[in-house]
Amino acid sequence: MNGVATSSTTGDPATATTVEFCGHCGEPSDGGAPPPSNAHRQCQELLQLEPPRYCASCRRRMKVQVTPLGWTAKCSRHEVLVP
Repeated sequence: MNGVATSSTTGDPATATTVEFCGHCGEPSDGGAPPPSNAHRQCQELLQLEPPRYCASCRRRMKVQVTPLGWTAKCSRHEVLVP
């Protein structure tokens, strides 16, 4: 699980748009289409080594707990994310 691209809909249902956010920096992602832009190439590399810090669905900062056996991340809206 890379945490880079997960989609959600935002706004009025009549004008809803799909938005995806980077799990590392919280900025809008490339939409999951390879190859990633230079801005998110480093984010993808870092997400291979550490847990995502931002919810990919809503861009909220997540509560992350790292243990010797792994990690869990919890978004206040989307519940628990595990690797």
